Amino acid sequence: MTALLQTDHVHLARTVELAEAGRGRTTPNPMVGAVIVKDGEVLGEGFHAAYGGAHAEREALRACNGGDTRGATMYVSLEPCCHEGQTPACTDAILEAGIARVVVASDDPTEKASGRGLGILRDEGVEVSIAGGEIADRARLQNQAFRKHARTGVPWVVFKSAMTLDGKVATRTGDSKWISGEDARRVAHRWRAECDAVACGIGTALSDDPQLTARIEGVHRQPRRIVFDSEARLPLDSALLSGAPELPLTVVVSRAAPRLASDGLEAAGADVVVATGENEPARVRNALAQLGADGITSILLEGGPHLAGTFLDAGEVDEIRLFVAPVVVGGSAARDPLEGEGVERIAEAARALTLECSRVADDVLISARMREW
Repeated sequence: MTALLQTDHVHLARTVELAEAGRGRTTPNPMVGAVIVKDGEVLGEGFHAAYGGAHAEREALRACNGGDTRGATMYVSLEPCCHEGQTPACTDAILEAGIARVVVASDDPTEKASGRGLGILRDEGVEVSIAGGEIADRARLQNQAFRKHARTGVPWVVFKSAMTLDGKVATRTGDSKWISGEDARRVAHRWRAECDAVACGIGTALSDDPQLTARIEGVHRQPRRIVFDSEARLPLDSALLSGAPELPLTVVVSRAAPRLASDGLEAAGADVVVATGENEPARVRNALAQLGADGITSILLEGGPHLAGTFLDAGEVDEIRLFVAPVVVGGSAARDPLEGEGVERIAEAARALTLECSRVADDVLISARMREW
């Protein structure tokens, strides 16, 4: 394999930058960017702007405005598709344009791709180069939801919470509004808009009566709201049900839920999913498998502590984002961010792969990646 030049890395970095413009709009497709270069000149750029729309490669070719692309190099943040779905195969467009070289930053792990497109290009005489190192890492991390869902059929889960300096998410009376500042809450609403779904437990639904919507400007589509409610106790006059079915709502119940209560939720506009399993972590895993089969690739998990702990016990927390506010509440009865069973020994504790810290006004945001796909 030919080693990549510095200019190759520069153009690949641009593809990742372009791909980011599609965040929150392409699911269940990945975010992808593409750049076409000939004789050192950029002929065209493109990105996948929305699900159902043209892919990045075709957008970049269109941006060339009829220029001569024969012998050019195409840089793509994800390997080109070779199958026809909502749009025609990108490999066909690349071959028709006479592209001589294709450089990709990351692989596509889906069964219908997984190197097939690159193989087709090689068979047709196109030089193919695959990046490694930092740029490959960036491209893979950009599409973690897509990659996990492609490999496992299960959504990527981000646990988000706001806590005090002493590690509490509510006082002993249950009061939690507001621990984080307005700027941090605005960031959290953007995360909602970027994910397929937002989830909470029935405890949070009963105490806070949340909407779980993304209330910021420029929202492409509202996320599906999910409530884990084993006994179907969500009130029919709740804010969550008042918006259904126009704002999609899924209530995850167990077999213990009364049939009459589940029927009432469905009649009010909710989709009801029955999760099975011998304990709560098993039911979480089963629910995620059903949600993934329904096309949900990413979930922002907003608690409460019991549900968050159950997700952790189930091994289904892929990333953690914690806002730490400059306040202290004290009290042994104040709530912790994560409950559940936990581990018995520190040696058994889940360890983050990466850790990043940043300021959001008066709060500190700690982001921890627990797994990579």
